[in-house]
Amino acid sequence: MSAIDDLRRFNRFYTRQIGLLDETLSNSPFSLPEARVIYELATGQIETAADLSRTLGMDKSHLSRILSRLHSQGLVAVQPSPEHAKRRLLSLTDAGRNAFAELERLTISQMARLLAPLDHAATVRLRAAMRQIQTVLSDSQRTAPANAFTLRAPAAGELGWVIHRQSRLYHQEFGWDSGYETLTLGIVAQFVARFDAAKEQAWIADHNDMVAGSIFLMRGDEPQTGRLRLLYVEPGARGLGIGKALVAACIERARSAGYQRLTLWTHDVLVAARRLYEAAGFQLMGQQQHRSFGRDLMGQTWSLPL
Repeated sequence: MSAIDDLRRFNRFYTRQIGLLDETLSNSPFSLPEARVIYELATGQIETAADLSRTLGMDKSHLSRILSRLHSQGLVAVQPSPEHAKRRLLSLTDAGRNAFAELERLTISQMARLLAPLDHAATVRLRAAMRQIQTVLSDSQRTAPANAFTLRAPAAGELGWVIHRQSRLYHQEFGWDSGYETLTLGIVAQFVARFDAAKEQAWIADHNDMVAGSIFLMRGDEPQTGRLRLLYVEPGARGLGIGKALVAACIERARSAGYQRLTLWTHDVLVAARRLYEAAGFQLMGQQQHRSFGRDLMGQTWSLPL
């Protein structure tokens, strides 16, 4: 199916789920467009019909008919601006504010019923998916500044997420099999079981309330050597400087922990990651062909004096 087919199918599903095909919204007296107009007048910085039209992306003639109906019902007041007689200011009357309060109660009740069958994990997944849809379709996201992300410690359950996402991502991009998942599982298990707060740390990158990447600093085989491990950045968050920031954070923490050298093991097919390592001052110390994860690969060892 094409993206258009998928989007139309989702729209049909969603409109049915929340009752948008019903004559009125949430068993209220109002249609969806009427309810949106009332909502914006109650909660937004709306003063005129032109403001409403821009905010809602609604046809001016259609909007004019809605405002006329709401005005005739005593819900919307229209008065001339004291600064410009031809400018008409909109506001909700007392009856309109009461109607908004009841509409909010009915809508919240409807949404609560929809969410009630979901357990906590399903609710978290649903909220993340909704945020991701908004992010992908938002024009503002396409021009988000390069620093629109944060680095933080992993929250509960996110170490498992790192294993899942890296394994899934490298399978999709390079065809690696479950052997890589076994490797990442072992690395994370070792990090948790032998964690030394003075010498080790993990970072999660957040972008638009979504996990966008990770990196780990772990102890090496020698006391003065640290290891950079499990760097990755989500495809949709690449190009924002997240990988560079993760590598920089790991290097700085390795220095503060007293390591004299930071090493890493990677593969030549991970071109973007290798460029980050080179830019940060890592030097290629050696490489060797091997077969892992169902593929013939060129493993590489890199090192950075601290």
